[in-house]
Amino acid sequence: MSLQSILQRQMRHVGLEVRKYAPESSLTATLTTVCRRQGIDLVLDVGASIGQFAGDLRAAGYQEDLVSFEPLPDAWEALSRAAARDPRWTVHPRCALGDREGHIDIHVAANSVSSSALPMLESHRSAAPESAYQGTVSVPLHRLDDAVGARIEAARATLLKIDTQGFEWQVLDGAPRSLARVRAIALELSVLPLYEGQRLWQDLIARLEGEGFDLWSLHPGFADKDSGRVLQYDGLFCRR
Repeated sequence: MSLQSILQRQMRHVGLEVRKYAPESSLTATLTTVCRRQGIDLVLDVGASIGQFAGDLRAAGYQEDLVSFEPLPDAWEALSRAAARDPRWTVHPRCALGDREGHIDIHVAANSVSSSALPMLESHRSAAPESAYQGTVSVPLHRLDDAVGARIEAARATLLKIDTQGFEWQVLDGAPRSLARVRAIALELSVLPLYEGQRLWQDLIARLEGEGFDLWSLHPGFADKDSGRVLQYDGLFCRR
């Protein structure tokens, strides 16, 4: 048995698995490869939470501009602290992004990352009981075109990442001008409804294909720990 097999077996005994850091097995590796090959010089991090996505990109070598969006107060404060030491990482004033200008109520999940503008369904709560809603917060709502349209127009090539827990369709609805200039899109694709009124993977893939994007990669995301069923995939799309 090879040393690699021995190490993998030992790690699995403690609930961990080691994989090769490569595009076929790592979403971050795929994203950094696409950023390099597509000449991405602006990443829009919509639904940034406390900056995990941006931090992973930076650790993997992406050195160009980042703009992060986050609606929840506590997460926005932590995100701002994370970005404070990085002159090329901008945190937009606290808001949600969608298909109109105004305000919107965000349902706050106990685990924060499952928070959404949409009501959560039992399929989500049963798979992740720690995600149950515990309150709401009203936040400004903007369209991506209005929030950073000029920034996108000035960039050479943009990657748009959307992590909005079922609200992806509305974010896209608010970005018709921006999408025409975006080179790559990363977003969650739900296999079955997790939030009331959300669009599933078939609709999102068809829409992005119609916008001129090809599905580039799929990586398993949120899964039901009891059944092992993958409920969401992280999809990456590139301009055709």
